[in-house]
Amino acid sequence: MLTIAVDAMGGDNAPKSEVEGAILATRDLPVKVVLVGVEAIVRAELGRQAENHPDVRDLPIEVAHASEFITMEDSAAKAVRTKKDSSIRVASRLMREGIAQGVVSAGNTGAVMATAKIVHGMIQGVDRPAIASALPSERGTPVVVLDVGANVDSTPEMLVQFAVMGEIYSRIIFHNRHPRVGLLSIGEEEHKGNDLTRAALPLLKALPLHFIGNVEGRDIFTGNADVVVCDGFIGNVVLKVSEGVSKMIRNMLKASLEATVTRKLGAVLSREAYRELRKRVDYSEYGGAPLLGVKGVNIICHGRSDAKAIKNAIRVAAEFAEGRVNEKIEAELERRASSIGAD
Repeated sequence: MLTIAVDAMGGDNAPKSEVEGAILATRDLPVKVVLVGVEAIVRAELGRQAENHPDVRDLPIEVAHASEFITMEDSAAKAVRTKKDSSIRVASRLMREGIAQGVVSAGNTGAVMATAKIVHGMIQGVDRPAIASALPSERGTPVVVLDVGANVDSTPEMLVQFAVMGEIYSRIIFHNRHPRVGLLSIGEEEHKGNDLTRAALPLLKALPLHFIGNVEGRDIFTGNADVVVCDGFIGNVVLKVSEGVSKMIRNMLKASLEATVTRKLGAVLSREAYRELRKRVDYSEYGGAPLLGVKGVNIICHGRSDAKAIKNAIRVAAEFAEGRVNEKIEAELERRASSIGAD
């Protein structure tokens, strides 16, 4: 049974969402969860959750004490240096020591990234880590977009590394046999884009991947690509706009249904359609976003993650560890580096 360490103090709703998410995960998945945080606070929440989940004492959940935690307002760099016993630091140490096989956190993204790099280090052949987010598409299959916030500025070589990591992640986690990889730009024509995309394009074309060239923002949601590569500044804008549009569509559809549906059968059918749409565009269905390029399994969740999102992040962490994604990324980068050297 895989063990996943959950930063119980990280999210906006911590530790409630983290504790309930751990309960849902250990009940439905073959995993063990270690909740990391101020022990008295975490155990008190476990006691409260026992009122609605009486089986909690029988579930494979443990608590590991951390005397400190990093808030969203903290400077990531300073907090990582000064709060050596923070919940995210303790969770990362559990993974380094082999007690856990993955870490999940809905806390300060910068602190999670910095801690992962300090405690575990980078995969050989990767210059900078990338956050890979799964977005919904018309085809019903998720599209992996990276980077969505780890790097404000990127080099063409970094985009190449992102493409390799995203392609492997799509194959292993989402079972795409031959993922189509696209470079996010302002037009499909090769001469369009900025200096970064124009410099990265020939490098990506040279990769032994199913590279389909430049793609536009709309191609993410039509599903015309399975993996979309961009720098972290653009990717984060895409992610935040997507969340806003998704919420707006759900609210508008709900309001329209409530205003127009009158007959009972129509109301039932419409509610079913609404629930199906909400499930397809709900970020919590996909869990967290993996931090690719660092050693170890690090899943970063939205700060507002609810229990379902935490549960699915735990699932993603377990799948990531079981699929040995990091080892495959490292082997693939090493193989390609050797091939380039031989040429």
